Amino acid sequence: MVPLRDENPVKITPYITYGLIIANVLVFLYELTLTPEQLEQFLRVWAVVPRELTASWSGVGSPHPVPEWLTLFSSQFLHGGFLHLGGNMLFLWIFGNNVEESLGRLRFLIFYLACGALAALTQWFFSAYSPIPSLGASGAIAGVMGAYILKYPNAKVVTLIPLGIILTPIRVPAVFFLGFWFIQQALYGLISLNAPMNIGMQSGGIAYWAHAGGFVFGAILGPLLGLFADRNPAQDTYNSLQ
Repeated sequence: MVPLRDENPVKITPYITYGLIIANVLVFLYELTLTPEQLEQFLRVWAVVPRELTASWSGVGSPHPVPEWLTLFSSQFLHGGFLHLGGNMLFLWIFGNNVEESLGRLRFLIFYLACGALAALTQWFFSAYSPIPSLGASGAIAGVMGAYILKYPNAKVVTLIPLGIILTPIRVPAVFFLGFWFIQQALYGLISLNAPMNIGMQSGGIAYWAHAGGFVFGAILGPLLGLFADRNPAQDTYNSLQ
């Protein structure tokens, strides 16, 4: 299923959502300028390498110029290909603006980054000694989706559904679209426990536990940060913290 848009208008300009999309695109454009060797080194430094993160918890110094904990955040802006980037940005474009409006801009930014870091830690928990870099915005975006399903379960998502060889757009309630997506990620995560699995996108692996974990943490953090609070959607970013 491919979402095209949701029928859930907002009253604000979602500057944080737009800014996150632009940041992800700019970092990916930078990745395209690197040689394969430079790109591999770049990802080793800025993506989450579970084995190195595990070592850092034990007091082993990082072999890179940045502390390993920082990669829990920097990895959220890295992508392994056009489809990886495009799919993530499509989901962020569709679901991010409503959650940003509900939380307020600064809260939304904190929420997004926290969900991404917690999603990466969820994947790390199940693959603590993997040497393969984990990267991508999907864990943070899964958190956005976890908050969205709580706040807007009945919002309609216009979705392309394959009917035979024809892709047909239908209107699906968010609770079904996002609920099905979460169940799918959780099931794939369970299957991966019994099979060799690459983390991230470099070798074709998908971080299913990061997706499922991000979704769950988004559903937890969203209400804690005021997802259901009455808020003037036009209020100033900093006033949204009051």
